[in-house]
Amino acid sequence: MATLKADALRESLLALRAEMLEAEKDHQLLVQRAHPQQRISARNLLHYLSLRCHDLRDLQDDLHNAGLSSLASCESHALCQVEAVLRHLGCDFSEGAFCDFPAAMRLIQKRATALFGPKVNPHIPHVMVTFDTDLAEDYASVKALLLAGMNVARINCAHDNPDVWLNMIRNVRKAMQATGRPCRIYIDLAGPKIRTTLPAKGRKKGRLKVKEGDRILLTEARAIVSPKAKAVGCTLPGVVAALRPGERVLFDDGLYEAVVESTNGLAATLRLTRASARKPRIKAEKGINFPDSSLSVSSLTDYDRSVLPFASQYADLVGFSFVQRAEDVAELQALLKQCRSKHLPIVLKIETYEAVQNLPSLLFQGMREAVFGVMIARGDLAVEIGFERLSEIQEEILWLCEAAHTPVIWATQVLDTQAKSGIATRSEVTDAARAAHAECVMLNKGRYLLAVLDSLRDILHRSGGHHLKKRYIFRPLSIAERFFQTPFPA
Repeated sequence: MATLKADALRESLLALRAEMLEAEKDHQLLVQRAHPQQRISARNLLHYLSLRCHDLRDLQDDLHNAGLSSLASCESHALCQVEAVLRHLGCDFSEGAFCDFPAAMRLIQKRATALFGPKVNPHIPHVMVTFDTDLAEDYASVKALLLAGMNVARINCAHDNPDVWLNMIRNVRKAMQATGRPCRIYIDLAGPKIRTTLPAKGRKKGRLKVKEGDRILLTEARAIVSPKAKAVGCTLPGVVAALRPGERVLFDDGLYEAVVESTNGLAATLRLTRASARKPRIKAEKGINFPDSSLSVSSLTDYDRSVLPFASQYADLVGFSFVQRAEDVAELQALLKQCRSKHLPIVLKIETYEAVQNLPSLLFQGMREAVFGVMIARGDLAVEIGFERLSEIQEEILWLCEAAHTPVIWATQVLDTQAKSGIATRSEVTDAARAAHAECVMLNKGRYLLAVLDSLRDILHRSGGHHLKKRYIFRPLSIAERFFQTPFPA
């Protein structure tokens, strides 16, 4: 390596190292407030955030060309990786970095086990299965799911009631005892429900026929409107008053997009800019998203609060839907401590643009407890940030969570077509392979869940042999071996 080039690389890396240490020093309070078992992770997250404030692409090219680590897989041990490269460039440090790659991987694996329980196959992520209502009365199917590889049973409190949930839990525990297989109970808080309502008069089967360019009135759910008006109600009070002209409103998982043209505080006039359906009809009880609006909506609803005693008694971990800010996490942490003396781990569901923007502060607040997790809830998240950005954002969430040594759940529509029809699409198989970057994969409901579990295990096993988190590893390639074993044709 040319001396001039080595000197330039050394100077750049030393400057980065100094900034990383300064970031830790400036934010010591965040480290001190973290649970003692999380402080090593809080420090590493600060180092990684400092590193990612820079455009490192040219430096990475230079490092790669010099045969050195380009820092491309340093999330879990950022300072250690920078110092390792500097040692190759002749630097020495009296006190080396505190967290190397093996130590970081042990931390993540330990926390994943603490959160999701032990698993039969250590080489693939844990698998979470969303329970349908029928499983409350179908013990045989629950037992079959457990034998097929389910590690976590997900109960969504947005549906059913405590009696149904308890029957689901009893079936899981009965199956655990019969099979000897462990399974954690994950209870998902419903979060704020923002749904459509439609006036009964003039609406065939609760549907509003629309087309692009139409003007629609968005009102409070109980507002009185003319039967002839194209109007949609919103179940959450106060939302309409918060809207401003130019902001987008999305209906039914983003199938319909509209823009606010005007508002008087009681009703907003929307212009429909996109209707992605063969027969465009806005239906009742469909979700509404406001990706551009600042809404004063509490992430923790009164209904969620009423569910907490049940979750505290029966759950092994609880999902926090539509979490937005660190203050939301602090509130739930405090409420759970009131309900239960023993720590109940929280999973932060990242499904809004604000949660993505606040992810570092959410992680630091989560670190107040010994164990917590993050779910990439890709359903609402895709609608909120735009489907085109989902791939980018889910990668960023994975990076930051790895820097925080926080287990991640890869959720929403994993092999969804196979679960419903029996066969997966090509793109779903590729998506499922990407799920190997997470510590847990969530499956939604479907008739063919046993087949999905079988496919998922195979996909994850094959994909996991090629990378550990986002770091690619080289197992023997049968294609390469075959090439050298096969004679060339004459």
